[in-house]
Amino acid sequence: MRIGLSTSAIGRGQTGIAQYVFGLTRALMERTSEHQFTLFVMEEDLPLFQFVGDEMELVTVPESFRSPIRNILWHQKWLPRLAQRHRLDVLHVPTYRRLLWPRPCALVATVHDLAPFHIPKKYDWKRMFYGRVIARHLIRRQNEVIAISQNTARDITTFYGLPPERLTVIHNGVDHSQFFPAPREQAQAEVRARYGIRQPFFLYVARLEHPGKNHVRLIEAFNRFKAETRSPWQLVLVGSNWHGADVIHNMLRQSPFASDLFCLGFVEGSALPTLYRAAGVFCYPSLYEGFGLPPVEAMACGCPVLCSPRGALGEVVDGAAIIVDPENVTAIKEEMTRLTSKEVLREELRAAGLVRAQHFNWQSTAAATLSIYTRAFTQVRHVQPVPALSAALEDTMVTK
Repeated sequence: MRIGLSTSAIGRGQTGIAQYVFGLTRALMERTSEHQFTLFVMEEDLPLFQFVGDEMELVTVPESFRSPIRNILWHQKWLPRLAQRHRLDVLHVPTYRRLLWPRPCALVATVHDLAPFHIPKKYDWKRMFYGRVIARHLIRRQNEVIAISQNTARDITTFYGLPPERLTVIHNGVDHSQFFPAPREQAQAEVRARYGIRQPFFLYVARLEHPGKNHVRLIEAFNRFKAETRSPWQLVLVGSNWHGADVIHNMLRQSPFASDLFCLGFVEGSALPTLYRAAGVFCYPSLYEGFGLPPVEAMACGCPVLCSPRGALGEVVDGAAIIVDPENVTAIKEEMTRLTSKEVLREELRAAGLVRAQHFNWQSTAAATLSIYTRAFTQVRHVQPVPALSAALEDTMVTK
């Protein structure tokens, strides 16, 4: 098969969708002797795909199409033509925000989460209108729809009315060649040298997004933990700035324990496993996740996890983490206290997490995804002409 993958919504490599695209692409590279792959990549993102080498074709998307509105327009008007030009059998768009209306070939979509439907004020009204109204129609145009968790599949059925039989759940994977346990002492020494973090620490890896990622409550719980216990433990936040990041930064500055709070920004993937291995506890109090890859990465590195059950998180960690209500600051503080004082509990969580993490790998994800490509292709044996966009749809995507 000739398979295309749109990568233009990866947010310069700093989002969960980016990790999905990178992990899936690396695993699919093992199948290049059987299939031809074409990746559509934003011009400035090309260095992020150097690992592909000559195994896959890279088609450059001009930077003028990076903004959300122009990127949507590119998907609707230019990508279908490129799919025809490259004689694609299947085109995979890994986000519901960029789904195609035209059908130049078999279409496959991945939906990661519908978190904006659950978290008030996560996005402005324009994005919400697109997600609730336009995406609802676009998703029905896809031949196959992949949900990355059972929870996301239920949300798609609930909010978009898509029948369960039209959905396939394929969990995300973990790169076990990168995320694996290693001596903590060595990792801690590297963290001291690189970041100046010298005490035991809680770690949270998530983009700085307020309110969805719930940093403010975690910081408040940490402040209470420090005030009550006088513990030397510190809190380390890793992630790039996103919507509402200024609220989080203000909270960090105002903390009476600001010297024990570290905000490292986006950390390259090669350095991330070291932070997981060095951390005493990984905290993930997110208000909603369609999957939640960081807790699994932490478990794969042997780090005990304190986690919210919201969205798919309970499904993913499945008893291998301490579960806490993410809106209960007192409960978060109490679990932080319990985990810092009970080494035996942390060891139990490390062992359980290592076992759970083995359930997720990108090779299995890629194999299941390839079966979806095949199924979609069998539905559409012949390339269809590209229909014109409806005037109403095109009006919503005019360039600015």
